[in-house]
Amino acid sequence: MKAKIGILVLSDRASRQEYEDLSGKAIIKTLGEYLTSPWEKEYIIIPDDRALIEEKLKYLVDELKCCLIVTTGGTGPAKRDVSPEATEAVCDRMMPGFGEMMRAVSLKYVPTAILSRQTAGLRGSSLIVNLPGKPKSIRECLDAVFPAIPYCIDLMEGPFLECNEEVIKPFRPKAK
Repeated sequence: MKAKIGILVLSDRASRQEYEDLSGKAIIKTLGEYLTSPWEKEYIIIPDDRALIEEKLKYLVDELKCCLIVTTGGTGPAKRDVSPEATEAVCDRMMPGFGEMMRAVSLKYVPTAILSRQTAGLRGSSLIVNLPGKPKSIRECLDAVFPAIPYCIDLMEGPFLECNEEVIKPFRPKAK
């Protein structure tokens, strides 16, 4: 089964094409390096608008059946940064360990990582992960949390994600 992965870029300026989206492209590039199993991307750029974010997250999960949705942007303390609130509003259950791990890793590089509000949650059979907006931070955060993502998707009965273990090694507990 080919995995569908949603990449949702949250940026007022990128959605108005005032600048090129680098964050979403960084996610696509990173996933392309990680994954060896077949997958297709659903790539959407929208403004930082909570109702629209919620609508697109629901669309990616409920209509397009993405097993994984990775958002970028909107995780800081600015008034327009509402990704975590939109994610929490559409999720059935939250997965706070993802945000905790991403902040811990980011704090090794910048003291302002404490301002980040990344989170993750589950909606139906999908995992939604909020990433920061800077391409360098995206890679650092994905390197930290991605080893747990394939097993999480396994537990939700999603597609089996195979990885290039020279790049990223997923953790799947051994059966007893």
